[in-house]
Amino acid sequence: MTYTLFLVLIMIVAFLLILIIMVQNPKGGGLSSSFGGTGTQSLGGVQNTTNFLDKSTWTLSIVLLALILLSNFAAPTVGKADTSSEIQNTIENREIQDIPAQQPATSTTLKDSAQ
Repeated sequence: MTYTLFLVLIMIVAFLLILIIMVQNPKGGGLSSSFGGTGTQSLGGVQNTTNFLDKSTWTLSIVLLALILLSNFAAPTVGKADTSSEIQNTIENREIQDIPAQQPATSTTLKDSAQ
């Protein structure tokens, strides 16, 4: 449930960020130039509009990055195996094989095999 909430918030913030970036014009146009002229002091002026767009772009970018990082912790873990229990099961279920003990090599058997 929280992961879905993070995804929805990421999509909303990404959409708002796209809108804010599309409104800006790097050559002095965009939303800030449409307020140029007389009587724009009531709207905050061109400089204030540009500052608002810049601050909102940075704020939305930071929020988007934070949401993406936080969604990593809320992501559902699919197929995650508990390795400690798997190792424990292997140890407990192993078959013990009887290996015949070998005769220790004595000096007489070494002399006999050399001849």
